[in-house]
Amino acid sequence: MKKSSVIGIIIIALAIAMIIVMYTDSSTYSTFTEAKEEQTELYVVGVLNKEKALHYEPTEDANHFSFYMYDNDSTECKVVFRGAKPQDIERSEQIVLTGKMVGNEFHASKILMKCPSKYQENEVEVTEVSTAQTLGFVEAPAVN
Repeated sequence: MKKSSVIGIIIIALAIAMIIVMYTDSSTYSTFTEAKEEQTELYVVGVLNKEKALHYEPTEDANHFSFYMYDNDSTECKVVFRGAKPQDIERSEQIVLTGKMVGNEFHASKILMKCPSKYQENEVEVTEVSTAQTLGFVEAPAVN
């Protein structure tokens, strides 16, 4: 075989290996049970438990918000978010959390909410909240 053919085969093999590694690293939605087992940062999707109270006392700690949520397996878990309470979380149809389990609580670093749009009946409004913005690590857009 020619040297260029061998180099070409090696480059193709490396490209295939990189694609496989990227595919296996791509995250999918998990459950609270999987989050307890993994102990790494995961995405958990679910719905807010509207029967239990949301805990947010800005006079005590403005960067502590907790609530209870059901995942796709109907497992309930307490969620702690180190940031301000997201606006209209009570109206959310679905919540996607990024975070990890700490003991029996899921500590979220980001909250992505799907809420019904207040302007159109058939549209869904998506809102994302992260701890980086609420703690001042990311500059918020200027309001005129």
